[in-house]
Amino acid sequence: MQTVTLIIDKRHEISTKYRKLLKSKTNSVIVTKNLLSALKIIQDKEPDLILISDSIDSNPGDFCRKIRALTYNMRPVIIATSKSAELSDKLDALENGADDFIPEPVNQEEFVMRIKAHLRREFESNMNTKTYLPSKNYTLRALKRILCENNLWAVMYISIENFDNYKETYTALAADKLIQTYSAIMNSVLDETDYLGMISDREFIIITDGLKAEKIANFLTFAFDSVAPKFYSAQDNKRGFMLMQGDETAGRRSNFVHTTIGIITNEFIQYKNSNQLFNALIQIHKMAELPAKSNYLTERPRITAENAVDNEINNKIFIIEEDEPTRLLLTTIFNLQGYDVKPFTNPTDKAPALIILDAGDNETFKGLEFCRNLRKNPNYDRTKLIVTSSIHDKELVLQSGADLYIPKPYEISVLIKWVQKLLND
Repeated sequence: MQTVTLIIDKRHEISTKYRKLLKSKTNSVIVTKNLLSALKIIQDKEPDLILISDSIDSNPGDFCRKIRALTYNMRPVIIATSKSAELSDKLDALENGADDFIPEPVNQEEFVMRIKAHLRREFESNMNTKTYLPSKNYTLRALKRILCENNLWAVMYISIENFDNYKETYTALAADKLIQTYSAIMNSVLDETDYLGMISDREFIIITDGLKAEKIANFLTFAFDSVAPKFYSAQDNKRGFMLMQGDETAGRRSNFVHTTIGIITNEFIQYKNSNQLFNALIQIHKMAELPAKSNYLTERPRITAENAVDNEINNKIFIIEEDEPTRLLLTTIFNLQGYDVKPFTNPTDKAPALIILDAGDNETFKGLEFCRNLRKNPNYDRTKLIVTSSIHDKELVLQSGADLYIPKPYEISVLIKWVQKLLND
C-alpha cells in the first residue's frame, strides 16, 4: 500500500519538480495550490506527509499551526519549505507544528533522502512490535483512502477464533508465535501493491485487487488449518479440543483455533464513507464465522451484508436437572439474572444460548449420552453446554461435547460466573 505525500505549493514548475522527485511505487504524491483544496485532500486521504511552501501567501508558521490543528487525530509529518534562510523563520515554523524545515533551493538528493527518512519513521512508529505490521490507526487510514479510488478493490477482514482461549491455555508466548506465523503466511501471498495491517492482536485487514481476494482467502484457510495442529500439545491433538483449567476442579473445553475471513468489494456497492465500509466488513465476517472450522465468505450481488444478520440477542437457558429443588433454584436465580429460563422439551426446540445439564452419576451416564447426541444436532452447534455431575472425570465429560465441566457439589456463585463468561465469549 502506498504512502501519500501532499505538496501545498502555488508554483507550478517547482511543485512539478518536487512531485517527480518524490513519486514512486511506494509513495503517491498529490499537489494542490491552496488551503481550501488541501483541506479536502487531507480529510479524504489523510496523507502521511505534508510539504508546505511559503509561496501560498501565508506565514509558514501560521499555516503549520492550522494544518496541525486540523490533523491532530492523524498526526502526519509536516515539512515547511522556504526561500528564507532566516533563523527566526525556521524557529517559527518548527515552533508552530512543523517537524522539519528545508530551505530552498534544495539539494535534490538530500531532499529525497530526508523525505524518505520521515516517511520511514512515520511508518515504523505505526507498526505492531510483535508482527511488524501496521497498527489499527494506520490500517483505518488505509481503508479510508481506498474509497477515493476508481479501480476494483477488495477488503478482507481476517480473524483467529478462540485465540483468547489458546492464549490462556498455552501462554502469551505461544500465542505470539501463532500470530507471527499467520502474519508470515499472509505476507507470502501478497505483493507490493497489497496492504496487510492489524486492527487488534488477532484481527487483520488485507486490501488487495478485487479479482484475487477469493483465491487468497481460499489459500489462507487451507494454510492455517494445515499449520495450526503444530501449535497444540499431543494430548490436545489426540482428544480433539483444548482442555482449559477452570479452577482446581472444574474443566473447560474449547475448540481449536481457526480463521474466519469476510470479503467485501466495490464491485456491487459504492461505499460512502469508512464507517459504512467497516460495518459491512463486520457483518460479512459474522456471516462467515463457523463454530469450529475455518471459513471465508465473499460478497455477492444478493448478499450486501446490510440487514443480513439476525441481531436478536439470544438469552435463553435450558436447564436439564433431575433433582427438582435444584432445578427450581437454578430457574429462579437465572430468571432474576435476566435470562429466559425454560425446561428442555425436545431437540426440535429453537436452540438456546446455553444449556445446564446434569450428567447423572457413575452408574447411569445417561447425561453424557444425551450430551453426545445433542452435539450431533446441527441446530445446537452454537449452544454452550455446561455439564454438572458427580462423575469426577473432567476429560470423560468434556469428550462427550461439554464446553465446561463443574463437579457436584458446587457453589451457585461459581455457576453464575461461568454462565456469564461463556455467553460473553
